[in-house]
Amino acid sequence: MHIPDGFLSTPVWAAMDVAAAPAVGYVARKAQQGFDDAKVPLLGVMGAFVFAAQMINFPVGVGTSGHLVGGALLACTLGPAAASVVMCAILAIQALVFQDGGILALGANVFNMAIAGVLAGYLPYYLWGRGPRRRAAIFAGGTLSLLTSAILALAELLISGVRMPAPVLGVSLALFVVSALVEGAITVAVVIALERIQPNLTRAPGTGRSPAFAALALVAVLLAAGSVVFASTAPDGIERLAMQTGIASHARTLISTPLKDYQAAWLGSGWPAQAGAGLAGLGLVYGACLMIGRKR
Repeated sequence: MHIPDGFLSTPVWAAMDVAAAPAVGYVARKAQQGFDDAKVPLLGVMGAFVFAAQMINFPVGVGTSGHLVGGALLACTLGPAAASVVMCAILAIQALVFQDGGILALGANVFNMAIAGVLAGYLPYYLWGRGPRRRAAIFAGGTLSLLTSAILALAELLISGVRMPAPVLGVSLALFVVSALVEGAITVAVVIALERIQPNLTRAPGTGRSPAFAALALVAVLLAAGSVVFASTAPDGIERLAMQTGIASHARTLISTPLKDYQAAWLGSGWPAQAGAGLAGLGLVYGACLMIGRKR
């Protein structure tokens, strides 16, 4: 789902950077105005959990994988403004530290996943999330969130001049629909599980000692440390589309970091390298989210 540098034309990535900047500023102000100090621990651990979950790719078709994006999950637990800010922090760390998503394309990725994706994911929850159709609303939010982000990414590639034959575009959309349905299922499962652990989670979240906090932290660590074991190695939807349309070779790297591709080079290769990078990422995201939550 993350668009690397080199895939979008200069006018497109520049326009998306310009569009994303005021949107991020707006949601940051809204989050600061309405955020409760009691939610700060949840802010950090939810950000870390979503970061770790994004490392786990799952099969969605022959030779293709998908992964949780988490926009709706964050919106249902934190509210839309705080969710957008947390997703911005995740995407920035992924681009700057792990080379996952482009630097120039960061505005597009932020707009697709942290702004439009979060708001689309929150809409069904806002409309129906308090009534008897609560689970259906959460599922619809997760599904709509990913579909919105995917359609925007495809549109940006098309506007950039990437030629997508109708069969290729159709298959890509179908694979994104599968990913979206899985996203919806994971979103509702996680929200319901958290509320069973701590029934008032979304209304009055507790401190860092709460059961939900501990459960999220444990699962995040397990996901980050075990991603090399559980994750599919197949390309995701955007990577598969890039290979089919011949733009995979256009990908550009503007910076090089020791944690490139979620590998801690100083730990060698294999499980230690990926687990080390994943755990380092957890710490970075958690710390960034705490700083965001406590800054007034």
